[in-house]
Amino acid sequence: MARKSRRELASSTEQGELPVTVIDVARVAGVSPITVSRALHRPERVSEATRERVLEVVKAMGYVPNLLAGSLASSKSRLVAILLPTIANSIFATAVQAIMDRLTEAGYQSLLGPTGYSPEREEVLLEAILGRRPDGIVLTGTLHTDGSRARLASAGIPVVEAWDLSEHALDMQVGFSHEEVGQLVADHFHAKGYRRFAVITVDDPRGLRRCNGMTRRLKQLGIHDMPVQVLPLPSTWQVGREGLKRLLGNEQPPQLVFCSSDTVALGVLAEAAARGLRVPEDIAVLGFGDTTDSCFAQPALSTISVNSAQMGRQVAEALLRRLAGGKDLERHDTGFSLIERAST
Repeated sequence: MARKSRRELASSTEQGELPVTVIDVARVAGVSPITVSRALHRPERVSEATRERVLEVVKAMGYVPNLLAGSLASSKSRLVAILLPTIANSIFATAVQAIMDRLTEAGYQSLLGPTGYSPEREEVLLEAILGRRPDGIVLTGTLHTDGSRARLASAGIPVVEAWDLSEHALDMQVGFSHEEVGQLVADHFHAKGYRRFAVITVDDPRGLRRCNGMTRRLKQLGIHDMPVQVLPLPSTWQVGREGLKRLLGNEQPPQLVFCSSDTVALGVLAEAAARGLRVPEDIAVLGFGDTTDSCFAQPALSTISVNSAQMGRQVAEALLRRLAGGKDLERHDTGFSLIERAST
């Protein structure tokens, strides 16, 4: 069949508003539909000249392959859905990027869905996503509605809960204990001589669990009064500034403020500077997450590192092993560490 010019190829698409199909591409390229499919998805099974011809026609006609049709034939969508509380907070960015990078290497595409820290919103997203049959799902945390648990149980696809550990895993878990983070903070700074502790946290279950773990441990150490400021989401500098204003209104201000995120802690540092308070001499500040900005703060921010990049890679690897037909442990504890800088 004679090769068509680019103008002729383009005019072949001007036949109405119906989408271009693989049959249209095959007709213009002078090959069979199965050859078009192979050129796009199994290029090693066609000649280089045929593949180049098909790709030229695909580009000229604006053809978009029907990935759903291909997935029906192979029972694979090559899609992994990642649900996270927000894309506006960098505390999750490193882990999510590591997950996406590893999945991309393995030939999977990632779909991000922000839940707004709401289990109910997560359920709505899951209902929409499961209808598209992803090969796997990554969830942030272990707090889910009964409806979400039922849907995921019946879907029969691999699920990884990241950023948390619990006694009732949906499938696989890769994360750390938030309660143990709070206990570590209490033990470490009590040993350094601190006796007046406080917490500034947004209304997030994970942050509250860290706070509760810290409170329980301090009580065991003989400290029964720890002021806690719980402010509305999202985590911002303003939350930190407002939280510190409230704490400083107490009769006895804290020696150490533990914040639910580095972002909140940076707000505390800003408010302290505005009030002429010395950090850490007048008040020490501890963040959470070890985000990129924490080490560049003035003074450099002490924080809790949750090994975000390692966690993300382990999430992806656990999912890929399951997708390859292997078995995987239910729980992977990625741990955490306290990074002490100038702010404490």
